[in-house]
Amino acid sequence: MDQAQSQNEAEFPWEIGVFDAHCHPTDTMSSIADIPRMKATTLTVMSTRGEDQDLVLQIANDLAKELPGTQKQRPRILPCFGWHPWFSHQILDDKADKSDSNSGIGESAAELKKAHYRKVLKPSPDDAFISTLPEPKPLSQLISETRSRLLAFPTALVGEVGLDRAFRLPQAWMQEEIDARNGEMTPGSREGRRLSPHVVRIEHQKAILEAQLRLAGELQRPVSVHSVQGHGAVFELFKSLWKGNERKVASRREMKRRHNVDGAHAGSDAEGDEDGDGESLSDGRVKQPLAFPPRICMHSYSGPVETIRQFLHPSNPSDVYFSFSDVINFGHQSDKSVAVIKALPDDRVLIESDLHIAGEEMDERLEQVTRQVCELRGWDLKQGVQQLADNWKRFVYG
Repeated sequence: MDQAQSQNEAEFPWEIGVFDAHCHPTDTMSSIADIPRMKATTLTVMSTRGEDQDLVLQIANDLAKELPGTQKQRPRILPCFGWHPWFSHQILDDKADKSDSNSGIGESAAELKKAHYRKVLKPSPDDAFISTLPEPKPLSQLISETRSRLLAFPTALVGEVGLDRAFRLPQAWMQEEIDARNGEMTPGSREGRRLSPHVVRIEHQKAILEAQLRLAGELQRPVSVHSVQGHGAVFELFKSLWKGNERKVASRREMKRRHNVDGAHAGSDAEGDEDGDGESLSDGRVKQPLAFPPRICMHSYSGPVETIRQFLHPSNPSDVYFSFSDVINFGHQSDKSVAVIKALPDDRVLIESDLHIAGEEMDERLEQVTRQVCELRGWDLKQGVQQLADNWKRFVYG
């Protein structure tokens, strides 16, 4: 019996701790009651749009109340608050609009709505399509509300945020689609509707993403990042936010002198601390908030191996992790994902379900992707589950 066959037949070691780095159970609220009975230890639950922000907050509060005092340090739910690029058109960049001194003067709310959607969508939508879209929310309001939710949970993440060049807005609901709609699904998502030709301009997506990344930097929270056909643009945005805060990379001579440090990356972490990642400077002045998050998860990463080398450069002041799901990474993108998983350092790999429903299926997806990752990396199953658990804890808590 070869190692792969032996691993597939081995009993799965749930007792070590299995952590879903990215999922969406609030899309099916009827499944939330199944979470306490799940085998997975903690679900990192994303919010994406207006309809689910308070739902994520609600289930995090409700499930925390059910835990005995000794278990509250290991919550079943880790909430994440953010605005997904699929819904970024619903956000009005009021900071950018204020830079235009004539913006909005004398215009009605309906005219302002039309102007906003014609500015951020391409091709420019007609009045009929715009009438089906919600009133846009000001970016300043989004950031204020997200800050309040993050402060309510000191370990909460920012997510799901990102860029998506492939996404097209769905068409308005047809009556037959409304009649056939699954009432258990939280409103706001596509739910199988036909797609329109309209996409969100990448410049607008970047503005919404940057504002959320700056908030994550201000509060020093990790982020979960969605990227489809936009890995280069995501990296360039991070690079612009990192500018001036790069870690010092030790030379080979310095590495030999510091032989007691486990690798150049650990050495660069120490240098970063000396440069002042704390809350105050030696003379008592309070430091300005950083413009970037301390840790980043590229969720269901679908980019090439070459790009991960950019994200993992030791001078980058954010630690970047890469998570993989059975539903995204082991389908049509399998070959590319296999190469990436094999190329990553042991301590930067995470697993996720990316599933919209909690319960038995989510556990099954987590077990499946864990077995696949362990097989690809040549990890013993117990060793791999422990490594993935340690990685998640480091990504979340530092």
